[in-house]
Order: sequence, then structure tokens, then C-alpha cells
Amino acid sequence: MPHRVRLPNALWTNMNMLDVPLWLYPIAFLAVLGPLVFVHEYGHYIVGRWCGVKADTFSIGFGRKIVSWTDKRGTEWKIGWLPLGGYVQFAGDRDAVSQPDAEWQHLPAEQKSHTFPAQPVWKRALIVAAGPVTNFLFAILILAGFAWVGGTLVTPPVAGGIEAGSAADAAGLRPGDRIVAIDGRSIDVFSDIPMAVAHRPGETMQVRVASGGSERTIALTPRLVKDKDPFGKEYERAIIGLAPPPVQIQSVSLLEAPAVGLRQTWQIVRQTGEVLGQFLTGRRSIKDMNGPVKIAEVSGQAATLGLASLIFFIALISINLGFINLLPLPMLDGGHLLFYAYEAVRRRPAPAQAQEWAFRFGFAAIVTLMLVVTFNDLGSLGLWDGIARLIG
Repeated sequence: MPHRVRLPNALWTNMNMLDVPLWLYPIAFLAVLGPLVFVHEYGHYIVGRWCGVKADTFSIGFGRKIVSWTDKRGTEWKIGWLPLGGYVQFAGDRDAVSQPDAEWQHLPAEQKSHTFPAQPVWKRALIVAAGPVTNFLFAILILAGFAWVGGTLVTPPVAGGIEAGSAADAAGLRPGDRIVAIDGRSIDVFSDIPMAVAHRPGETMQVRVASGGSERTIALTPRLVKDKDPFGKEYERAIIGLAPPPVQIQSVSLLEAPAVGLRQTWQIVRQTGEVLGQFLTGRRSIKDMNGPVKIAEVSGQAATLGLASLIFFIALISINLGFINLLPLPMLDGGHLLFYAYEAVRRRPAPAQAQEWAFRFGFAAIVTLMLVVTFNDLGSLGLWDGIARLIG
């Protein structure tokens, strides 16, 4: 995962410290990741079917299969013992990452027409993009359901109070001032403010403020604060020191709910992109990156808080999964799309050797990233501190 995902503070309000039984972590982890991997791969699979491409294998998990069956279309459906992803291997693919099989061109014409490499570039791009897009659609559906059932926050972005000594206080903000925009981003409701600020400690931002019938722009630098969640874990966030006015919730009709889900999904995608930019530019330490172990931990915590928390967390991870897979790294969907864009512009595929080396680089980069995030995850669980105490 590119960064730490926090559950909404509202889910933790007025709750005592909670304990999570150990058995719940793996169960919650599978309950989160399993459906999301299926949704992602099913997006590839169903669009491939619509495009007339035969799927040889649909796998949830990697490695030795635990169970498998073959349907009437000749697709083997299987579950692997390592539940950290999945894949759809189409006819004509050499492996699980859609590297072309050298033998596909020698197949009979009828069979060849149903292979993945034989499709026009726009069909291949559509099939590849379908996985991440399905993750986004799944998250939009979940968030739309929450909005339809519980309404959506419409608390105006007005300062209900100012924390003494905060950045807002130093900039001269007063109760009743309205935040119009932060660094050009429109602020429509109060919850937009922490979405724009929480991941940017120490970064000076331009804030447009409306007060007394006029507007002015001020510079604010959020400061980092530490809090504890109900499980005793410390987490950090940036604040500018604004207290919200009384909370306002507006009911949402079934027709309006998808638009609310889309807006919330876009906000999370945008924040994820900004955090990734911080990693790439060195403004955020790679120690903040988390991986599967942390997802398992937070999955167990979310499950302890209730079904609604777990479902909301599934939506967050679905968005992150879609976002990560669109990164232009070979072996990821975004890497494939980059090669297809090259092919569409140049009217021919990228050289096979260049693709081979790119996929090797992509594999090395992903393995390195997994090692880093796993190291971070184990550190967050106190493993390295415990080993140091034993040695010392």
C-alpha cells in the first residue's frame, strides 16, 4: 500500500480501548482482500469475454492450488494457497502477467482469433483497464450505499472555533470564517478540510477565506499531532486548528447516491496521488509505507468496530488497489497500458527485448517494495524493538 489508511474518526468516537483476538486478523484479512481480488480479476475476465477472448485460468491467490474446477468454457477456476493477489491468464498468454506465448501465432485461425495477443490494441487496453476500473466502481457502490442509508455530511466549511496557538490562530482566522479553497482545491463541506490537510504536515498552503462579505488569501502551515486509536496505536495527522460547527447531515436519494460515492472516491484517489508524490519527492519517509501485514492488522481492527467499519475499509482498500494497479510499472496494469499506448502511437508493439527487460525491472521493483513494506509492517508491530531488547 502507498500509505497508511486511517478509518474515519467518526467510527472511533466515544469508544473505549478495544482488544482484537488474534484469530480475527487472518479472517478479516481474507474477508477484505479475497473479494477485492475477485472483483479486480473478474473485471478483466468479463470484459475479456465480451471481447471474445478465452480465459484459460482464473486464480484467486498464487502458488499451489487448494481447490480448482473447470467450467463449460474451458476456464480453470482455482484458489491458491498464497492469498496476496490473483490473475486471469488468457489464451495466448505465456504467464500470469500476460506476456505473449511464442506459440500463439501458430494456432489454427479459429483458436487464434480468441487469444489475447491477437486482439486489436484497443481491446487489449480495455481488458487490462477493466480490473482497476472495477475496483473503483466497487468502492463507489459501497460509498453510495453508505450515503443512501445514512446520508452525507454537509457541515459547512466554517470555523466553529479556533485552537489557541494553532496555525489558524496565528494566521488571524476567527470563528465564522469560511474556508473557500486550499491550494486551489474547492472546499465545499467541512470534511474536505482534513482531506486536504491531514497528510501535509509542515507544508505551507494557500488558503482562501471568506469573511464579512470579502475574501482574502492567507498562508497556513499545518502542524503534526499524535493521537491514539481505540486499540492504543499511535497515529499522526496534520491539523490547522479549526473546530467544526454543529454537524449537519443531509439525506441522499437512491439516484443521488452514486454521485456522492463518486465524489468521495475521487477525493481518496486525489489524496492517495498526493501522498505518492510526497514519497517520490522525498517529502515523506518510506517508513510510512505499509503492506499486507498492516492491512491484516487494520482489517482485524475494522472488524472489531463492526460490519460498517469493515465494509468502509474494504472500499478504501479497493480504491488503493485500483490506484496502485494503474501505476505505469511493468507487471502492473498501468505498465501494460503504457506499452499499449506506445503501440497505438507508433503503430507497432514495443520491441520484445525492451518489454522483457521492462518486466524484469518491474518484477525487481515490486519485490523490493514488498520487502520494504513488510519490514515496515513488522516494525509497526514492535518486532524489531522486541528483537533489540532480547539482544541487548
